[in-house]
This record gives sequence, C-alpha cells and structure tokens, in this order.
Amino acid sequence: MSAELYFVIINLCNTTYCIKLAKKGCGAVSTFIFKSKAQAYTPVSNIFIDNYMTKARGDFVKVYLLGLKYCMSGELGVSSSILASTLHLLETDVLNAWNYWNDEGVIKMVPIDNMGNFNIQFLDLNESIEENIDSVNLLQELNKDTTKGMLQEIEKLLARTLSPKEMSLYIGWQKEYGFPPELILLLIQYCVSKGKTDYRYIEKIAMAWYDSKIKTVDEAQSYIKRHEDKWIKIRRILTYLGIKDGEVMKPQEDMLDKWVNVYKFPLEVIYKAIDICFERINKAEFKYIDGILSSWFKEGLFTLEDIAKKDVKKANTKKNNNFRPNPNSTFNNFEQRTYNFDELEKKLLGWETTDD
Repeated sequence: MSAELYFVIINLCNTTYCIKLAKKGCGAVSTFIFKSKAQAYTPVSNIFIDNYMTKARGDFVKVYLLGLKYCMSGELGVSSSILASTLHLLETDVLNAWNYWNDEGVIKMVPIDNMGNFNIQFLDLNESIEENIDSVNLLQELNKDTTKGMLQEIEKLLARTLSPKEMSLYIGWQKEYGFPPELILLLIQYCVSKGKTDYRYIEKIAMAWYDSKIKTVDEAQSYIKRHEDKWIKIRRILTYLGIKDGEVMKPQEDMLDKWVNVYKFPLEVIYKAIDICFERINKAEFKYIDGILSSWFKEGLFTLEDIAKKDVKKANTKKNNNFRPNPNSTFNNFEQRTYNFDELEKKLLGWETTDD
C-alpha cells in the first residue's frame, strides 16, 4: 500500500482498523475499514449471542469476534493471511464470513472504491429493534380486534408469549410490507413447521416474501411449494456431498439452484458429476462440479445414458488415435507378400495332394 493511500484510509474515520484481504486467483487486495473507539475489552451484544451466534457457523462467529476485537482495540490493521492463520481458516472463509454477517444485517459492508476495498461497520443491534418499536404505536394497535386476534394466534403457534419487540415487528409488516393478518399467520405457521421460531429467522422469511412481491395467501402457498420442491432436491445433493444446510454460502446456493432449476438435471446426473469430482481431486469442489455439469449442459447430455454413450465414443476415438499406424514406420516399408489362403488351408488340414 502506498503512503498516499494509507493516509487516505486513515482520514476516512477517527480510528480505523484495516483488513487487507487478497482475493484468490488474482492479485487484487480488499481493504476493510472499521470505525471504532479504542477499548481495552470487546463488548458483544446479547442480541448477537441470542439471535445470531446460535445459528451461524462456528468459523463465522470466530471471524466476527476477532474482527470486533481488533475494531474495539483500535489496531491499525492486520492482513487477511494473519487473520486466517490466527483462526486456522482459509482467506476465502474470512471473506465468506463477512458476506454472511452483512447479509444477516449484523455489519454493514460498503465498497469505498472499485478495487475491492470495503468499509465495515459493526451495527448496533439494539437500534434496529428500537426502530421497529418506535414506528408502531403498540397500545393503539392492540385496541384493534383484528390485530389483537392475530397476535393471539401467533402466540398459539409459537407456544409462548410474544415480547413487545416481536409484537411491533409483526404489526409493522402490515404497513411496511402490506401483509394482511392471514398472510402473516401463514408465514409464522410455515416457519414453525420447519422448526424455526426465532423472530430473526421469521423476519428473514418475511423479507424474502416481500422481495418476491407476495401479497396474498395463494401467492404465498405457490411460493412455498416452489421453494420447498427446490430445496428437497438441494438438501439431497448436500446430503450426498456430506454438507449441512447452514454451511452453504450464497455463491454455492446459486450453483445448486442452477443445476436443479436452470439446467434441470435429474439427481442421478448431479451425483455422477460429484463422483467424478471426488475421483479426480478427492474433495467436493463446487466450481469443479459446476464445470462438469455446465459442459454436459452445453453438449446436451441430460441422462446417465447420454453421458455413458459420450464416454464410449470418446474412449473409442482415443483408442483409434493411439493405434493409428505410422506411415513413416520401417515396418510398412517391407514389401508385402501375397498369400493363397485356400492353398494354405489345405496344407494345414493335410488335404494337399501330390502328383504321382
């Protein structure tokens, strides 16, 4: 890093913390800037512990906590290799962790230039909840019979009493997302059916429905069917790979979705590509598997029979190429003899007659 760039980064905030993260496969370096005040301790929000830490990968929690520690201690910076080495991770794992926490709304990662550098801000998780509470007049809403009835049904579904924060969250969806009460109840029921009762998870599903422009119960039921059909196949693929749902990152999820819904490969074909990947590199590498399946898609190979025929044809072509006679070989320079095969056969069988 040049001195000029260093001072530009220092001037971006009063106290900064930089992580330089080298992207794999290229020489580009990402710099993450943290705004903080130097502290002798690292405060961790109870909301993070209760609602985020329990459902995140352990590696991601490590990255968050170590990053928060560096941020609070006011250190000038640390390279991604040192951060990864300290946590016994790959540098790509570190980048995946920051992307995960950004998607979860725990941090805010904003690009500061077109060179892959980012400004990372650790968000106050209490503020986001207070914002939802402030936007809803809870006492006024509870006087409405429809709202009160909806909250009572939600409590039955969740089998617990709702906190004021949760009440404000669910009521707020009616105004913010345009969700009618029956749609909100269906959403809660859907989450409960999956064994998810944490309001943060429920909120994430609500955002997904809103982004998909769902406004009615019929639209939601159709969405659930499509989504579940997709994930039934994806979960089987992950099981075949020996990977848990929570360990899949967004880029990997996009590849899985492409194999199932864009390429429309049957599961046995995807399993075949996975087997080939393991045979060649002895591990599950999504990009390698994606390369195999993309090649088959371009060649129009959609069944195991298609792939087998292609392999046989390829093997025969290779065999013919390997055993093609060399026209310059000295063997071919000998004068070729001609034989009378009928006479040879008679001699071998003892049928040859001699003249007296």
